[in-house]
Amino acid sequence: MSEKRERTIFLSDCQSFYASVEKATHPGLENLPVVVAGDPARRSGIILAACPIAKSFGVSTAQRLGEALQLCPNAIVMRPHMQRYIDVSLAITDIYREYTDLVEVFSIDEQFLDVSGSLKHFHCSPEELAIMIQKKVAASMNIRIRVGIGPTKILAKQATDNFAKKNGNGIFTLGKEDVERELWPLTVDKMYGVGSRMTRHFVALGMTTIGHVARTPLATLKQKFRARFGKQSDIQAEVMWRTANGLDDSPVTPGTFDVMPKSIGHGMTLPRDYTTAEEVDTVLLELTEEVCRDARSKGFTSGTVHVFCMCSPYDAPTGFSQQRKMPLCTNNTLKVYRSVREIFHRNWNGLPVRKVGVTLGSLADEEVTQLDLFEDVTKVRELDRVVDGIKDRFGSTALIRASSLMKAGLAVDRAGKIGGHYR
Repeated sequence: MSEKRERTIFLSDCQSFYASVEKATHPGLENLPVVVAGDPARRSGIILAACPIAKSFGVSTAQRLGEALQLCPNAIVMRPHMQRYIDVSLAITDIYREYTDLVEVFSIDEQFLDVSGSLKHFHCSPEELAIMIQKKVAASMNIRIRVGIGPTKILAKQATDNFAKKNGNGIFTLGKEDVERELWPLTVDKMYGVGSRMTRHFVALGMTTIGHVARTPLATLKQKFRARFGKQSDIQAEVMWRTANGLDDSPVTPGTFDVMPKSIGHGMTLPRDYTTAEEVDTVLLELTEEVCRDARSKGFTSGTVHVFCMCSPYDAPTGFSQQRKMPLCTNNTLKVYRSVREIFHRNWNGLPVRKVGVTLGSLADEEVTQLDLFEDVTKVRELDRVVDGIKDRFGSTALIRASSLMKAGLAVDRAGKIGGHYR
């Protein structure tokens, strides 16, 4: 039986993607410090991206805009243009597909490429192919990419995050034989999937480096996780152990996001604290309409609804996260809204609301419909389709509820945004 051939996988990352797109769009900004941030007049005034020049002043992603401007007063602040970023990301994907048909979108600025079969075709080494792709993206889009190379997706990802981003040429190879020497000495917070909270847990367990996790026998690590997190933590322990050792059999899979979603949701940070039930109800109805329209467009109904709420004060927020099963599977806005409103007012403590979200779960195929003795389900569905059709053709504000025209309404403002940011 022949030995399984080792794969060659790239994780390509676009440097300071949003800021790079803005610089590519506005050539006069090429040598200036540029940051992309939400509206500074709202709570969304957070740095989404900073170019290398801005970062040299100490500006970082997720920093508050005011803090960033104190570090770099001359920074050029650009509001996000999400549709532009999506278009550029798709164009870069098309470039990658010129080199391999195995391209998996990981995020808007990161993609996996399995180039195992491409090296022979292009008669080059993995590093030479990475340089070819870098040059093509730079020439076509004026975007610099960094490439991590490895035999598994997890090693390619960690090669990008920990090494390629810091290399002058933006390329780094992390083979299985390099893991102990290159990866294990890094502090545990540098391991993919380990955030600040998990870092504290690992430190409490005496594991301060990736090597400490990797060298711990899996059975021992599971015991430690059970003692700290409970009996259901075996899978989490194994994921951490495999990540530390660079073990990952998953293939690069085109069309990853084409699978059926487990849930559909929308949320928003409010432009100010909402203090009355009427104000919050207006936003909850708008969110419910967005979620239900999204579900209808994808052909899903839902059996459960989840409501999230965060209240002020900012430094010590309170709130709740609750869900309930609905009487019937549905994607009708008013039916879902009745459950949303009931959940909210049953759990709200009356404090000023600054963030809310609505999510539909237990998704089912819309074609499988549960009939209602007291309502013509088909007629209601047809009415929803007519309304959706008008909005699809003329814009989401072509038909709008009267409540959304009140001071608390945000539907008109959100219509010009993608993912909470301007198109």
